[in-house]
Amino acid sequence: MFADRAKIYIRSGKGGDGHVSFRREKYVPNGGPDGGDGGMGGSVIFEVDEGLNTLTDFRHIRKYCAEDGENGAKRNCRGKNGKDIIVKVPPGTVIKELETGKVIADMSGDNHRQLILSGGKGGNGNQHYATSTMQAPKYAQPGQPAKELNLFLELKVIADVGLVGFPNVGKSTLLSRVTNARPKIANYHFTTLNPNLGVVDLDGNKGFVIADIPGLIEGAADGVGLGHEFLRHIERTKVLIHLVDAASTEGRDPIEDIYAINKELEAYNADIAKRPQVIAANKIDAIYDDADVSPVQKIKDVFEPKGIKVFPISAVSGEGLKELLYHVSNMLAEIDEPPTIFEQEFNPDVDIVIGNDPYTVEYDQKNDEYVVEGPRIEKMLGYTNLDSEKGFQFFQKFLKDNGILDELEALGIEEGATVRMYGLTFSYYK
Repeated sequence: MFADRAKIYIRSGKGGDGHVSFRREKYVPNGGPDGGDGGMGGSVIFEVDEGLNTLTDFRHIRKYCAEDGENGAKRNCRGKNGKDIIVKVPPGTVIKELETGKVIADMSGDNHRQLILSGGKGGNGNQHYATSTMQAPKYAQPGQPAKELNLFLELKVIADVGLVGFPNVGKSTLLSRVTNARPKIANYHFTTLNPNLGVVDLDGNKGFVIADIPGLIEGAADGVGLGHEFLRHIERTKVLIHLVDAASTEGRDPIEDIYAINKELEAYNADIAKRPQVIAANKIDAIYDDADVSPVQKIKDVFEPKGIKVFPISAVSGEGLKELLYHVSNMLAEIDEPPTIFEQEFNPDVDIVIGNDPYTVEYDQKNDEYVVEGPRIEKMLGYTNLDSEKGFQFFQKFLKDNGILDELEALGIEEGATVRMYGLTFSYYK
């Protein structure tokens, strides 16, 4: 089955921690701090690979993690930077944040490479904290934590023209006739299980890319059948060729089919339904009706007054195809708009707030102590050296900035009361 959607997890590298050390050399009894800085964590970068046309690979590998930066070392040795991870995607892939569905990046047009998650910055070694009053700092900065994100990848093919219509009306035959595409063709419904792209070359006119979108059925926009799986692939198209079986070889009314498909397009995306259309009345080689008004003329009478041009064609014999294709090329020349690019709605480096994890502040009456716990607290304690003066100052600032001190006071804490955070206990003083 064609894979045009995938859910994956990505994680950037954590920055390496700064190092605490002091020079210990012969004849230098009171050497200063020489702790090195931590290395930068690796980043997660997405890159277009023109050789890919599906998201199948993401069904087998769902986790993509960059390398952590190395910690600093003594003698001012800086930690090694973590390696970036490059994630290859086919052109036309839209990268979204999983929970909100907001667009992070559209790997289309000129956007062939984009950094999605930047690695954590390495922490400063203790050499940076030496002052005239503190010549032997025992504090080093921890590296910035890694960032993680769940993504939804969606492939939206890049084509100028979308070929739509009910199953078995001849879309694959038409595509194979006018382009170098070779879709599978057989006489049963839903032969096409993935969008096929082809390039139309015209003498004297600009060529264009056409996409054969798998057949739609009524209710497709609501999830009926297979057609709804591929409606997303016409979101970038500028013109729609609506192919119908003018000969009614399966007993269907082509006029009703056109209305039904347009209804599905409008239900999925009203903007798509408003795009310029042209109707290709196919299978004229199979029309043997001796009625006063031909089936093709009936279609023209209904839709041409609405500004929708109707072309009688035979995808099998090639009759009428030249007129249809040159008309579509002229339509595209008049539109002359750049391909649809989905704008960024979510910036991971701005919208992911490190340290926004939950925490709780409660009074334990049995042990007569106040308990502060939660992932945010645990993470903070893991990155802070409480044995140093600067580390403890950082700890106090964290409690204030995050409103933890206000919550303790709201619970009625008094000076000298005990506060417990995991395995650590403190006496509370303003």
